[in-house]
Amino acid sequence: MSDNIRLSAVLERPEGLSQCPLCIIIHGFTGDMEERHIKAVAETMRCNGIATLRVDMYGHGESDGRFEDHTLFKWLTNGMDVIDHSLTLDFVSEIWLCGHSQGGLLTMLLASMERDIVKRLFALSPAVMIPDQAREGSTLGMSFDPVDLPKYLDVKPGYRLKNNYIRVAQTIDVDRAVRAFKGKVFVAIGTDDRTVSPSIVARTVAGYSDCKYVDIPGDTHCFDNNLECLTAQLDNYLKEQVY
Repeated sequence: MSDNIRLSAVLERPEGLSQCPLCIIIHGFTGDMEERHIKAVAETMRCNGIATLRVDMYGHGESDGRFEDHTLFKWLTNGMDVIDHSLTLDFVSEIWLCGHSQGGLLTMLLASMERDIVKRLFALSPAVMIPDQAREGSTLGMSFDPVDLPKYLDVKPGYRLKNNYIRVAQTIDVDRAVRAFKGKVFVAIGTDDRTVSPSIVARTVAGYSDCKYVDIPGDTHCFDNNLECLTAQLDNYLKEQVY
């Protein structure tokens, strides 16, 4: 539970380990924890001795809450509550975070807020542009007056957002969050991502003090074309690390 909202999650542990890191994995905007790329990343983690907790966030997947009411602030509260719960699990030696797209942005913010707890960050196609676009008056291809906001934004068929989503996004400072986190960071994005600009992501994450940045050739926002390249890069990175 998070602020009386039920969150759906799946905890999976590698076999034969009494203690290991736990990586909390968070999907993106309109996504859920059962997406192909989310499950593939979780499997790669477990093959390297890391437990995973895949979570459906407020208004998404099997969790409670209406999509139109979700904001990054609500997701941040969800994320902090999930971290608090994870710390009660007796097998957990460290807390890691992994997120895709809006979930990638979320985990970047969470890592800075809980930098005394979170040891590793994995950001996949992180939607770092959301706050700047909200301040400029655009999101997901839609334009609006950033001061005189419409009551609702119809982001795509079946998905409507209240303007509180924009109001919250306008307050977020991504660069400050990047500067605050000093742990190890892994960032991956497809070179053909049409949702998030690889050049903006590269420029933003350059502010991390210890970051591995990986281009996935010819791949999309959700790694539809070359998912095995992403998992191979992640596998290599994990095998290089000593924890």
